[in-house]
Amino acid sequence: MKSWNKNRHKRFDLFSAITIMTALLVIFFIGSAISAVIVSGIPCFAETIRSPEVLFAFRLSFTTASISTIIVMALSLPTAYALTRTDMPFKRLSGLMIELTLSLPYILLGLSLLIIFSSPAGKWLKGHGFKVVFSPVGIVMAHILVNLPYAIRLIRTAFEASDQRLEFIAQTLGASPWKCFLTILLPLCRGSLISAFILTWSRALGEFGATLMLVGVTRFKTETLPGSIYLSISTGNNPTAMATAMLMLLISGCTLFLAQFMGKSWYQHERQVGGQINYTKYRNLNGRER
Repeated sequence: MKSWNKNRHKRFDLFSAITIMTALLVIFFIGSAISAVIVSGIPCFAETIRSPEVLFAFRLSFTTASISTIIVMALSLPTAYALTRTDMPFKRLSGLMIELTLSLPYILLGLSLLIIFSSPAGKWLKGHGFKVVFSPVGIVMAHILVNLPYAIRLIRTAFEASDQRLEFIAQTLGASPWKCFLTILLPLCRGSLISAFILTWSRALGEFGATLMLVGVTRFKTETLPGSIYLSISTGNNPTAMATAMLMLLISGCTLFLAQFMGKSWYQHERQVGGQINYTKYRNLNGRER
């Protein structure tokens, strides 16, 4: 027993040393990049964020990220529910295809959209007013394709971690699966859902590869914040690029803090109430007690 404890402490010491070394490497590289952005961006930060070009890029990024995130969450919720709570046909294959999309390069996803919407079907849509290529609509489409598998993964993990016994109890008391979804599963996972929404929005705000391939970067037309940084670097305007990067860094930090805070506060709230669900309202469905 003493020998096992001694070896365990040695393993923990080794793991701790590796963890500390990894953390130091991450801090060194990421900290150096963040420090460079802050030092280079501060001198012209106030001027840059007031420029019409950066303001346009911010408004376009905020609008497209918000619209795409709402659509992604609306699609992710029923998909994650079907993958975790139903015996739908080709369930395993569907989950595999969704997971596969996570491993594909974003430029490849943007290229696939470009091929689709440059085809005769895409031209037909364009002729009927649904223009995707080289338009803000394409930015939303790129965000959806990139972030949908990510959001499904987050929500699916939250649904799998929830206690299904509560739903079974409600169903024995007469609740339908739809009612269980609305009144039990969503409230239990609301902290995770809020975090998923915020993180998906943050990813959409910083997405660039698929957007560049599908809509390009045109000033005052399809110029998002990452696109603005790209244009500034391309023209040698490094101070403006660093100031814009600093703005994105601040937004990312705020969204990350908000996601952590909201998720933790909801988790603590659920622990305080003890996860108790009032099932009394399910007892007299259809005029009879179950």
